Amino acid sequence: MAKITFTDIGQTYDKDPNQETWALKPMSMTLESGRSYALVGPSGCGKTTILNIISGIINPFQGKVFLDENDVTKLPTAKRNVALVFQFPTIYKSMTVEQNLAFPLVCRKWEPAKIKQRVGDIAEQIGISHKLNRSASKLGADEKQLISLGRGLVRDDVTALLMDEPLTVIDPQLKFELRKKIKQIIEGKDITVVYVTHDQYEAMTFADELLVMSLGKLVQRGTPEDLFERPNSKYVGNFIGSPAMNFFKAEVVDGFAQIGDYRLNTAVNLKKLSDRYLEFGIRPEHVRVQGGPGDNVLTVDFIGFDDLGSTRVLNCLFAGELIKVKVPRSFEMPEQGLIDIKLPKDNLLAYRDGLQVL
Repeated sequence: MAKITFTDIGQTYDKDPNQETWALKPMSMTLESGRSYALVGPSGCGKTTILNIISGIINPFQGKVFLDENDVTKLPTAKRNVALVFQFPTIYKSMTVEQNLAFPLVCRKWEPAKIKQRVGDIAEQIGISHKLNRSASKLGADEKQLISLGRGLVRDDVTALLMDEPLTVIDPQLKFELRKKIKQIIEGKDITVVYVTHDQYEAMTFADELLVMSLGKLVQRGTPEDLFERPNSKYVGNFIGSPAMNFFKAEVVDGFAQIGDYRLNTAVNLKKLSDRYLEFGIRPEHVRVQGGPGDNVLTVDFIGFDDLGSTRVLNCLFAGELIKVKVPRSFEMPEQGLIDIKLPKDNLLAYRDGLQVL
């Protein structure tokens, strides 16, 4: 395993001095040994660029990369002892499953008996030991991806496992099982894992910590709970969570968020701020349907709902803004019209110019 450190890393492919155009804006960060990280964000935000810099596929335009205390910025991939699992399964079709798993060890001239033992152990862990003699070309996409993962784990000198959207080509029903299996395999290893995905659910169920990217910048990192409960920007509030976070504008009056005749307490002390207007955000999961008036209760117009199977999302209009309320399927749906909803103080966050006010 290895600690991965970026020191002022930036990447541009056309050497434009204007950093705002760079594929990866200058950044410094540390990924601790033995933890799993997910890089999340839309296409083109810099996720794969980070992965390629860690692996050595590309050299950064500026800055340095360290594995533990070793500067590997200029080292080729072969000398970094990292394992790569790509979006599309990479197998040798002319080989059996066993030969595919053994290939990295054969290249490193391991003894045949040691190779057989190691391949057997890894095949058992990934659940394909009964198919070692089969042609790899005849397996399904999920099993082929397990072989790619197995080749990454079969070596005993791997410092980091890097995965670039490894479940994209897998059928939706198989994704859940394969993701669970990969997580179980990795939890038994003392290895640093960096996982790239645009799927927030995949990231939150897989990684110890998420790194949210936007336009080449790291905008927030933290546990799934951190990003869900305390998004540091509207961008993260919208990207993490389904449905996205509710946002509405309000005037700051005497330490309250005021909309018309309603005054709301918030998670931030508004009395210390000089702002006259701010935006406020709250997760649909935190909004509750209220039986009547009370603190932090709004009367809204319930206009309909979206049925998500196990849950439903109520769509409510208030002061021209759409507020969503997520409820369990067992919730007794009210008639369309005016209803009361409560916005708990501790979950109502304040934002200025798109960034959280603390």
